[in-house]
Amino acid sequence: MEPVLMKIYEYYAGGDRDMLLRAYDFAAKAHKDQKRASGEPYFIHPCAVAEILVDLGLDAPTAAAALLHDVIEDTPATEEDIRREFGEEVLSLVSGVTKLDKIVFKSQEEEEAENFRKIFIAMAKDIRVIIIKLADRLHNMRSLNFLSKERQQKMAQETLDIYAPIAGRLGISQIKCELEDLCLKYLDPEAFEFLVENIHQKLEERHRFVDFVVEEINALLKESDITGEVFGRPKHFYSIYKKMKSKDKTLDQIYDLTAVRVIVGTVDECYEVLGKIHKKWKPVPGRIKDYIATPKPNLYQSLHTTVVTNFGQPFEIQIRTEEMHRTAEYGIAAHWKYKEQRDTETTLDQRISWIREMMDLQGGFRDSKEFMNSVKEELYSDELLVFTPQSKVISLPENATPVDFAYAIHSEVGNRCTGAKVNGKIVPLDSKLELGDVVEIITSPSSKGPSRDWLKFVKSPSARAKIKAFFRKAMREDNIKLGKTMLEDAAKRKGYQLSEILTPESFKKVSEKYSFDTQDEMFSAIGFGAVSVNQVFFKLVDYFRKEVPTPVLQPFKERSAKGTVTIKGMSGLLVSFAGCCSPVPGDDIIGYVTRGRGIVIHRRDCPNLKNAEADRLQPAEWTGKQEQDARFKAGLIVTAEEQGAALAAISTVLSDMHLSLSSINGRYDKSGAAIVEVTVTLLSKQDIEVLINRLSAKDKIIGVRRTTN
Repeated sequence: MEPVLMKIYEYYAGGDRDMLLRAYDFAAKAHKDQKRASGEPYFIHPCAVAEILVDLGLDAPTAAAALLHDVIEDTPATEEDIRREFGEEVLSLVSGVTKLDKIVFKSQEEEEAENFRKIFIAMAKDIRVIIIKLADRLHNMRSLNFLSKERQQKMAQETLDIYAPIAGRLGISQIKCELEDLCLKYLDPEAFEFLVENIHQKLEERHRFVDFVVEEINALLKESDITGEVFGRPKHFYSIYKKMKSKDKTLDQIYDLTAVRVIVGTVDECYEVLGKIHKKWKPVPGRIKDYIATPKPNLYQSLHTTVVTNFGQPFEIQIRTEEMHRTAEYGIAAHWKYKEQRDTETTLDQRISWIREMMDLQGGFRDSKEFMNSVKEELYSDELLVFTPQSKVISLPENATPVDFAYAIHSEVGNRCTGAKVNGKIVPLDSKLELGDVVEIITSPSSKGPSRDWLKFVKSPSARAKIKAFFRKAMREDNIKLGKTMLEDAAKRKGYQLSEILTPESFKKVSEKYSFDTQDEMFSAIGFGAVSVNQVFFKLVDYFRKEVPTPVLQPFKERSAKGTVTIKGMSGLLVSFAGCCSPVPGDDIIGYVTRGRGIVIHRRDCPNLKNAEADRLQPAEWTGKQEQDARFKAGLIVTAEEQGAALAAISTVLSDMHLSLSSINGRYDKSGAAIVEVTVTLLSKQDIEVLINRLSAKDKIIGVRRTTN
């Protein structure tokens, strides 16, 4: 009997067992004639994935979805077949995993970034989807030797960058450690073989030492009448490799190749055992960590200490309760594995609150790449633990500031922050916090919100995203109007009406790709520049063409008079555009009758018209169809923290928007800020507004505005 079948019979009963057996048969038939790269039957893979999840203790719908996770994509089976046979819950999990594998992009960098965002969307909807994906990735990594060296390294790097950190953040150390070791095997095979060979050479000697330590601690427990379990645990290869690299040490200099764990009944006993161990052996200063009082973000709890024996041999001891041990080994999977002590839904929400917070903030990021980089910072950053005045522990990135602390408490606390006290003393908002600081935030209901300058010094990705989200929300109405106009214009240029191609069905297709909840959110994203108007438009048109194969729309007819500008009440005059304010189509304009140069078109807000003779001003408006190759020049003033940042931002954004630079001039003002004046060639006011939005969102950019000479 297949191992997974034996475990299904062992761990599940009743309707759950029946569903899993049916899922096993269904998947076996669906994958019947398929082979893996190794030449083995493909069905081995879903069985192995399901077995990993059964060992983790996941519920029956999750194990069933693991057995079925490739049938929709790789076999004739349909979503309706899964729904009919196994219900909506299993279908939702299978579909979630399938969508993670359907992404194809132009570049590896873009693919990785969008994969990362898709993973977090799936996690926010149902955490079980990513647990299935982690098991799927683990089995694929176990059988990676059958692929080419190039594919091995690509997959191993992606796993090390994305999947192993997520497994760690979810607290599933079994999967995290094995993934990291497998990645090391393919990314640095020489180092992996060196560790395997040399660690095994001294295995017997290390076992004798660990047995001695275990025996001594057991004697301590017996003397104190404490019931507990003591055992040694070898460190996994990647953790040793990382320590050798980061601290530039040889293997002989790494003394904690094995940690000793002590499992006791209560928290009080944890601290009692720690005291007795320190009485027996001298602790190493700076190597005592209390993760019980201050748990890690993944809810890991334990006491860690490194002590030196009478022989001068240092070693690490971890002390925890049985419940803490379950969380340390299984992380979020413990919610399903230990049914007699299952988390409440509230506790489960706490475990994954960081995922939902990152998804809530994704609108504050320009694109998937920025979202990925911010989440990676969150996953990889070293912890800084500080306290509220009420002694609540707040975990922040290293070198965090009071502003990071304020936003970690709540978005509104950050938005209304006007000052801060650290250990009772008022400090600047850009001060670096230290481990153990007590931080108090001063707020004001009359605060107008955060300063853009805060973006220069905050360290937390979530704080940075919340500040950007504040400014984006402040401009939301303008962005919605601009985005809708841009989409309407794009449709008209191609002969469509927006109301015909933007239907509930076509919007659903767009929202599946870009995760928009409403049409206003989509318009706002276009206006802000988070997505391009063409990306959305062509998606809508693709769907429209599929649904309406025979076009029923007539091309949009331009009804207005020819020309670019109409001057009311006048004709036959030479028309030119003012260089002082550089009006572009879409600007509110007015004509000024000159002597000998015809009519010069200015923006209505041009300061050069303040003292103009009233009878020389003539109402003007943009009319007629714009020439396809018509170009207009507009000036911008970009204020930045440093000139290099301004030049880099201008170059990047102009390149992304396919706009050309006509002139550029830089200087510094009295405050030391870099001022860069540029003239850009573009098509319309919409271009300039998107350009301003995108430049404003760049790091170290303080402000961007139109020039009026």
